[in-house]
Amino acid sequence: MSDRFRDIFNDWQDDEGPPDEFDELGHLEPRRLDEKEVRVLGVYEHQETGMPPQFFVLLQDNRGRRLPIWIGKYEALSISMALEGDVPDRPMTHDLLKNVIERLGGTVERIIVDDLWQSTFYAKVTIIRNGESLEIDSRPSDAIALALRTRSPIYVAEPVFESISDAT
Repeated sequence: MSDRFRDIFNDWQDDEGPPDEFDELGHLEPRRLDEKEVRVLGVYEHQETGMPPQFFVLLQDNRGRRLPIWIGKYEALSISMALEGDVPDRPMTHDLLKNVIERLGGTVERIIVDDLWQSTFYAKVTIIRNGESLEIDSRPSDAIALALRTRSPIYVAEPVFESISDAT
């Protein structure tokens, strides 16, 4: 911690930091993920009159539940290319990431869309390197584009599916 931070907060005590998840009262709340494997059905464009096009990737679990995740147009292109098996002449960003992970001796074990908060989805990429598991925060669109390139499984946490069904 920087000395400047200590100067601002004189009574600050350095400790291990807060646990990962808290409920509203500040108590430790265990996370229940109950992961469901999904497949990517496709990337779709939504167009409203007078508005720029918007894109979403559509995921589906084995029970038929569908999860649309709104994404940017470049991520839509990257995911579409991976789904269609198109290989660009030069590596795109997700191809570069795949190459870097592999050259450093890692493999993408899986990705999970593990949270939905204030209409924003969150994801993690799990990489295995030298027997060690590394979990890296990611935008779902980037994680999905990477998973498709590495043929890694894609999961969605059950609470994310429940949040979507509660909203409809």
